[in-house]
Amino acid sequence: MNRRNFIKNTLIATAATIAAGITTGCVDKKILNGGKKMKILVITGSPRKNGNSNTLADNFIKGAQEAGHNVVRFDSAFKNVHPCIACNKCGMNGQCVFKDDFEFVKENIVDADAVVFATPMYYFGISAQIKAAIDRFYAINGQIHVPKKAALIMTYADTSEKEAKPIISHYETLLNYLGWSDAGKVIASGVWTEGSVNNTPYPKQAYELGKNI
Repeated sequence: MNRRNFIKNTLIATAATIAAGITTGCVDKKILNGGKKMKILVITGSPRKNGNSNTLADNFIKGAQEAGHNVVRFDSAFKNVHPCIACNKCGMNGQCVFKDDFEFVKENIVDADAVVFATPMYYFGISAQIKAAIDRFYAINGQIHVPKKAALIMTYADTSEKEAKPIISHYETLLNYLGWSDAGKVIASGVWTEGSVNNTPYPKQAYELGKNI
């Protein structure tokens, strides 16, 4: 094989490998990280146990676990998480004045390789339950300003793309501040009543995102 053909075949093989790892806009992390198995923290925000965003979270977790990753889940809507009161006693890197279920997040987010946010749209924003958990990141700010992957799973009843932009912007701004990188998004529009996401392409997209994060 001459040099020109060797280079051509190498480029074709490389492109095929990368293309095979792309799911919902992400490159398979097993390729990028040499097959490293990750610890993934999934934080959900829906108070409906069988709600659409929780269904997508289930599918993401299934895919991630099948890929060999260790997944830890925190369902904020069913936990006791006191809202941040801006007392600044923690100094952005210390003990919060509240001792509640956020301790679980604190114990698992610091060493997590990836953090996934799964939320429904409530009145054009993320749910109050997941927002309370995110606001408490303030107390561990200094510990989580390290490179991590992140993903967004979001459901909403509307079908207009512009209605999803505020939540996506919030997510991207949070990642920019923390120095985390986006591993992918599943934005499920047109799902409202419980279970309406089941007969859509979104569960498979969430599964593939988990499989290839």
